Amino acid sequence: MVQHNGGMSLIRDDGVVLRTTKLGEADRIITILTRQHGRVRAVARGVRKTKSKFGARLEPCSHVDVQFFARGDEIVGRHLALCTQVETISPYGGRIAVDYDRWTAASAMLETAERFTENEGEPAVQQYLLLVGALRTLAGGEHQPHLVLDAFLLRSLAVNGYAPSFDACAACGLPGPNRFFSVQTGGALCTDCRVPGSVVPSPETLELLGALLSGDWETADACEPRHRREGSGLVAAYVQWHLERGLRSLRYVAH
Repeated sequence: MVQHNGGMSLIRDDGVVLRTTKLGEADRIITILTRQHGRVRAVARGVRKTKSKFGARLEPCSHVDVQFFARGDEIVGRHLALCTQVETISPYGGRIAVDYDRWTAASAMLETAERFTENEGEPAVQQYLLLVGALRTLAGGEHQPHLVLDAFLLRSLAVNGYAPSFDACAACGLPGPNRFFSVQTGGALCTDCRVPGSVVPSPETLELLGALLSGDWETADACEPRHRREGSGLVAAYVQWHLERGLRSLRYVAH
């Protein structure tokens, strides 16, 4: 929702807090991924004061209904928006922060969402919905945190146009299963299409990754730990290749 008042726009939207940065003595800059307005940075005044209830609602992982003022019709540029009101929709952060594995997985999700939405103010509805769903699943403790993270990373790649193949050959389309895998080429490769540097993951690992991408949790949950570890390594390499640099948060995720 957008309302205009002179040179200012009043914007209300749902969002997930990605990151907070200290500003001055009592304020914070909040980076939030919203449903309709993409990634937005806004100043939240006074939220670091001990009596501020407002600040408790603006912690990373929080799913909120947020209202802010921005100059003109745009919410990007030199001028940060001003956050004026926040209501909690789901306090995922509180349930996630009590568990180290969940928290590190969530941190990697937030970093990924921010990296995939670098153009401020540009709608990214699918990325937003993926993040909300992943945080809900993580907070609910239904699956191993690193599996939820890998599923989120694979689906984020897919909605941004980088879906890997884990069955058919990524080069010629030969139906799988195929033995080889290349991050640079887009996934599984047949014998004729394999390139230098291709790896040969176990068939169970490729099956796991395909299950995470498609949402087949029965298959994913039943997979052995060694295949999960191998799969996480392939996912991390694939994400790093397409983001052109690694995710800092991934180094803290335990498998």
